[in-house]
Amino acid sequence: MHDNNIIRHKLEEDGYVVIEDFLRPAECDELKAAGMELTQNLPEEGKRALFSTKETGKQQLRDKYFLESNDKISYFFEVDALDSDGKLTVDPSISLNKVGHALHLLHPIFRCYTYSDRVKLVCHQLGFKEPAVVQSMYIYKNPGLGGEVVAHQDASYLYTEPIPPVGFWISLEDSTIQNGCLWMARGSHKSGVHRRLIRNPNNDEKQALIYDKPPSVYPESSFTPVPVSKGTCILIHGHVVHKSAHNKSDKSRHAYTFHVVERQNNQYSADNWLQEGPEAPFVNVYTTPQIE
Repeated sequence: MHDNNIIRHKLEEDGYVVIEDFLRPAECDELKAAGMELTQNLPEEGKRALFSTKETGKQQLRDKYFLESNDKISYFFEVDALDSDGKLTVDPSISLNKVGHALHLLHPIFRCYTYSDRVKLVCHQLGFKEPAVVQSMYIYKNPGLGGEVVAHQDASYLYTEPIPPVGFWISLEDSTIQNGCLWMARGSHKSGVHRRLIRNPNNDEKQALIYDKPPSVYPESSFTPVPVSKGTCILIHGHVVHKSAHNKSDKSRHAYTFHVVERQNNQYSADNWLQEGPEAPFVNVYTTPQIE
């Protein structure tokens, strides 16, 4: 583990911190086995939702399923994994883009790792007074199918003021340039939040969620690839711009990620898509047990 101030200083300086050996290989394997088990329990055809970060006619964000995933374990499929009727075009084991957004409370294995002493320690090192995990996701990035995640800031979706959220992104397999590792725009967190996704104030419109501004365009030269080995955790400042490419390799790039927000003297926006749910309240990381 890094010294207290080093982690905090590096996050404030670069917008991200790489912590190697955050999990041991066997722990990664346990989380990956839990992620694979989720692929054996897929929703029925009529209830399958696609996930894409590209803005398209059938934008995922308009889907009620997404809005209601705040306090459930919900399944989001790769764009190329389903036909127009919702039938799988690939093996179920490689069909999912991600599962979210309440794994940290509702799934015993993910809960165990989310509220572990290691996570509590990093929250202390970052200076959190009352940290709460607000969402969690298992990300598959399947070989050949794993879609591109366009450049974005996490705070666009989880806006808090004045203290930004922090993402914990844990690589459960080696993450390489070939299989779609993260690319970070170092220092980009110093320019504020460029765009927000908010609940549509106009209830008459079909879109439940809207962006308040058009997408920002970021020069390719501002991004640095951050390949990491299995078990590494990347801490992501809520304002840093980051992305990942399509996985064109024959190796998957599984990751478990969750977002922590400060609850003390900090405002979590009522406009955010994700709000506290009856099954997934925003509980204090320091006082929440690993096992319910």
